[in-house]
Amino acid sequence: MKCYSLCVRGTRVELQLGDAPTPAPGPGQVLLKMHAAGLNRGEFIPGGLIKGGAFKPAGIEGAGEIVELGAGVTGLRLGQRVMGRCAGAFSEYAVMDAREALPMPDNLSMEEAAAVPLVFLVVHDMLVLQGHLKPREWLLVTGVSSGVGVASLQAAKALGARVIGTSGSPDKLARLAALGLDVAIHTRAPDFAERVMQATGDHGADLVVNAVGGSVFAECVRALAFEGRLATVGYVDRTLAAEIDIQALHAKRLTLFGVSNKMRSAEQRAVGVPAFAADLLPAIADGRIRPLVDRVFPFDELGAAQARMEANQHLGKIVLKIAG
Repeated sequence: MKCYSLCVRGTRVELQLGDAPTPAPGPGQVLLKMHAAGLNRGEFIPGGLIKGGAFKPAGIEGAGEIVELGAGVTGLRLGQRVMGRCAGAFSEYAVMDAREALPMPDNLSMEEAAAVPLVFLVVHDMLVLQGHLKPREWLLVTGVSSGVGVASLQAAKALGARVIGTSGSPDKLARLAALGLDVAIHTRAPDFAERVMQATGDHGADLVVNAVGGSVFAECVRALAFEGRLATVGYVDRTLAAEIDIQALHAKRLTLFGVSNKMRSAEQRAVGVPAFAADLLPAIADGRIRPLVDRVFPFDELGAAQARMEANQHLGKIVLKIAG
């Protein structure tokens, strides 16, 4: 089968297209004929989701049809269309943990389905499982035009929250108004806390999704409301250290938490899947949430897709089309 692998070369992630034997599913796994896979920025940042060393299978989420069931798999069938997180998604065939396989809603294309699993599971973790976002609360998303930013906006609106978003692109902010963005702040700098306070009547953000990194961390803390929660989900600015206002943390009874699957076991990752299926998948299935696909690239143009992501040209998710 045709497949991509990647490795870290200095400060850059390199891709390689090659051939490999079609994998066989083990116990509790399914083999998918992959139709589409989503790109995720963390996979293309050295030190992010990958470490240096030899080439490794590329791609971590996608959609396809089940062509083989491993021993002990129940509740799934051959030919079923599913989406989910899996290693080696940028391949013609990939093995997926059956616990991660989510039945595809009928209203989604394969390309739209490939844009769902990782980012919306992460968003569910941030907003629901750890963030406890409630209707009418204020959510602030830094870097709202990113894949996780757009998904956070969509999920929050489905949950009944109000959303403030920052972005360096006024065009992207204008386009996100159609998805329900309540307050748009045009900036890439750590200078938005005062505008958040103005927009919320000096209440502040009940929950902040920091998808930018350390350069805006202190400003996110300043923008938080009493008993506010701050989720750190990315560091595209490559800034891994930040000031912490201990007095604000103490006086405002703040909660700071990280959102990552990097150190979790397969069992720990799978735990949140049923809750996501109950809380957010119905909104995707009935159209209240529609995955925003920025652009679909042919299988042999993954390098161009990577370049578009690294140039911050996208709004929403970039998808690789693998099979027709």
